[in-house]
Amino acid sequence: MQLDDSSLDILFREARTHNGWLDKPVSDTLIRQIYDLMKWAPTSANSSPARFVFVRSAEAKERLLAAMSPGNVEKTRAAPVTVIIAYDTEFHDKLGKLFPHEDARSWFAGNQPLIDTTAFRNGTLQGGYLILAARALGLDAGPMSGFDNAKVDQEFFPGGKIKSNFVVNLGYGDPAKLFPRNPRLTFEEAAQIL
Repeated sequence: MQLDDSSLDILFREARTHNGWLDKPVSDTLIRQIYDLMKWAPTSANSSPARFVFVRSAEAKERLLAAMSPGNVEKTRAAPVTVIIAYDTEFHDKLGKLFPHEDARSWFAGNQPLIDTTAFRNGTLQGGYLILAARALGLDAGPMSGFDNAKVDQEFFPGGKIKSNFVVNLGYGDPAKLFPRNPRLTFEEAAQIL
């Protein structure tokens, strides 16, 4: 089954990276709906290494803002919710539950390069899925990588096993604060069929 054009517009063609936000809250229920939708998207060996911190309270926002690059501070402060997309470097300890038909944990035990690559790659995928789930449920998104990962990790993941990857502002975007749409590469510039 193929999505109709209006659904494709919402997810891709007319979706924008928002920098300005309307003063409209995002409920706990909607946050949970986003997670409950995106969790079904695929990761290798169902590894699901992403971990999400939905930063909404003023106190938690201040902790996050201390790590943001100057150009990202005000738009993060104004966003109803900012999600820290992180990945768990001990994700493989949950593979007994997530991939029970094989001893997938043994593939990773003691192989830190494979753990790091798998966690980062699949955690990044899950962050992308979160953006699409948020759009599908009526929110706008503003993903960013302009922040100090070490500061975020120290503040939000002090145990060291979880590492921040990127952040995504979520809410109801203010269309008056959008920049003009930037071009994209053509198929011929970015892809080939062999």
